[in-house]
Amino acid sequence: MSATVQAPTVQAKALGRWYGQVVGLNDLDVSIGEGITGLVGPNGAGKSTFLKLIAGELRASRGSLLVLGEEPFANAALYRQLGFCPQQDALYEDLSGLAFVTLLMRLHGFSRSEGRAMAAEALDRVQLTEASQKPMGTYSKGMRQRVRLAQAIAHEPKLLVADEPLNGLDPVMRHLMMDLFTELAGRGMRVIVSSHVLHEVESMTSEIVLIHRGRLLAQGSVTEVRRLLGRHPHRVQLRARDTRRMAVDLMRMEEVNSVTIEPADPSATQALQSENAKPIHASVRIETRALEEFYGEFTKLAARENYGLESLESADESLEAVFEYLVS
Repeated sequence: MSATVQAPTVQAKALGRWYGQVVGLNDLDVSIGEGITGLVGPNGAGKSTFLKLIAGELRASRGSLLVLGEEPFANAALYRQLGFCPQQDALYEDLSGLAFVTLLMRLHGFSRSEGRAMAAEALDRVQLTEASQKPMGTYSKGMRQRVRLAQAIAHEPKLLVADEPLNGLDPVMRHLMMDLFTELAGRGMRVIVSSHVLHEVESMTSEIVLIHRGRLLAQGSVTEVRRLLGRHPHRVQLRARDTRRMAVDLMRMEEVNSVTIEPADPSATQALQSENAKPIHASVRIETRALEEFYGEFTKLAARENYGLESLESADESLEAVFEYLVS
C-alpha cells in the first residue's frame, strides 16, 4: 500500500500581485513544505503581500496559488485550517483579550463554551492569562502582538502564517514566542514566519525563502544557499594562543586566498582579566574558495603544530551574511 503524498503547504507559480502601478509580487515561483519556513527580505520586498495572498486576504493579479492544496481567496472552508497573525494593529479596544479571541472562535463555528476554553488556553500559551480580562485598549504593544498571535493559534490550525510576530516584544518574550513556534511545528503545525531580524529566523529554522523586489532570490537551508554562492569566497574566523605563527602557516596553504589578523579588543580583554578569566587573543580571518579542502588540510596542520586553537567558525554562513550577499 503506497503512502499518501501530502500537498505542499504553499505552491505558487508565476504569482503576481500589484496595486495600480506598484508591483507587490512579480512572477513568484515557490514551493513551501512542512515545518517552519522563514520568509525574509528587505522592507518592501513583498513579504506582507505574499502572506496576505496565502491567508486569502488578497486575490492574485496573475498566476496561481495553492495553500494546503486549495485556492485560498474566498475559501471559507480553508480559513478554518489557517491561522493568520497580521502585522497590522487593529483590535477592538473595549473588548478584553479573552472576549476578542472567544469571538473569533465563535466565527470559526465553535460553541460559546468551546470558544471560551480555546481562547483561554491560547492566551495562556502566549503568557496573557493575567491580562485576559482587561480591555485591549490598556494593552502594551507587546501584549497586543501576543493577543494577535493567540487568536491565530487558538483553533489549532494546520498552517500558521505570522507576519513579523516578534515586533514589540521584549527579549524574554521574544525567546518564549520562538520556543512556542518550535513547539507548534513539533506537533505537526506548519509555520510560515516573516521577520526582518535575521538571527531570530535562524534560531527557529534553517529553511528560508528570500524574496527581493517581489521575486524569489533563494530558497532552501542557509547552508545550501551559501554553497550556491560560488563567486563569493568563504570566510573563516580562527582564534588561537599562537595567532601569528598560525597566520604565517595559513598564508602558505594553497586553499587560502587571503589572511587577515584582527587584534583583540583591549577593553574586553581587560574586563575579562579583571575577573580572572582567560584573555581574549587576536583572531585570524581567512578567505577560501575551497572550504571543505581547507577544513581537511587545516585539521591536520593544527594537530601537528599545536597553535593552542580556541575557536574555528565560519564567518559568513549565517543568514545575515547570505542575505547581505544576495541583496547587495
